[in-house]
Amino acid sequence: MAAVVKQAFVWMSFVAVMASFNQNRDSELTFLLPAGAAECFFQTAQRNGTLEVEYQVIAGAGMDVDFSIFSPQGFQLISEFRRSDGVHMLESTEYGDYRICFDNSFSRFSEKMVFFEIILESAANDDGPNDEWAGLADPENLLEYKLEDIRESIDSVHRQLERSRQMQTVLRAFEARDRNLLEDNLWRVSFWSCACLVVMVMVAITQVYTVRRLFDDRRRVRS
Repeated sequence: MAAVVKQAFVWMSFVAVMASFNQNRDSELTFLLPAGAAECFFQTAQRNGTLEVEYQVIAGAGMDVDFSIFSPQGFQLISEFRRSDGVHMLESTEYGDYRICFDNSFSRFSEKMVFFEIILESAANDDGPNDEWAGLADPENLLEYKLEDIRESIDSVHRQLERSRQMQTVLRAFEARDRNLLEDNLWRVSFWSCACLVVMVMVAITQVYTVRRLFDDRRRVRS
């Protein structure tokens, strides 16, 4: 009976810890930005939270875009010009919709493929979760388990897993950008190699034709 109660208690603590993870939200998107155009995205943030935005240009001539972030009141918080990647974090956010814009208006012919990720963390509520944990930490229900140690361990594992997933996403974006750049360079090398080959063949034919004409002219003079 005691083992069943302990197992049920562990499951209750695990569910409570996992419920506290709902405060962290993140999203990612890869889109095509046409030449001479701008695209904006909106992200709702809570008060006193953090908003982190990371972007990379993974395809397109020049590999650069203009980037800016606007507050819910319309104030420009961050502005960058002709950048291929960047990471920005806003702390103590205000409640409302933040506007994240990518601008390719300076490019007249080349479209860009852009990847970006938004990591949004809400402020922890000091009343709700702590009261729940205070109730679970009653010495009569503890059953020799240290809830704070369990919570810290699971929180640490969760943070490490989230960071690992974010790093893998960023590395995939870097890989896609490098692959697109490699394919673009391969096309350029192949094109100019073929052009040089055609020029060399034409020069060789011209030289052979010129030399033969010289010998033909000498034979005609002797006769």
